[in-house]
Amino acid sequence: MKNYVQAGETLTLTPSAAVASGVGFLFGSALFGIATNDVAASTAGEFRTEGVYEIGKTSALAIAVGDRLFWDATNKVVNKTTTAQQCIGVAVAAAANPSSTVLIKLGQAVPVAT
Repeated sequence: MKNYVQAGETLTLTPSAAVASGVGFLFGSALFGIATNDVAASTAGEFRTEGVYEIGKTSALAIAVGDRLFWDATNKVVNKTTTAQQCIGVAVAAAANPSSTVLIKLGQAVPVAT
């Protein structure tokens, strides 16, 4: 196929702020990736956009398998708050309250039912 570019699991992207290895970044309003290495602000770096990862979460929050997870760009963690945050994936393992991380499948941005 002439128009195939790449698989897309890892993308070279340029964040507007520094991102530490293993931390996420939301590009625009819908493209989320986790830095594979430390990436300086305004410098191109590699970001994983698909797969299952252990990611920081709001500690005082219980999460169940299948919960939608939303990116809190201020605190650089996920939570279940739908207001002013973007869904970046779905929990694939339960996480207790308190706990600092959860397993997330990226790219499973399931819309909230209306």
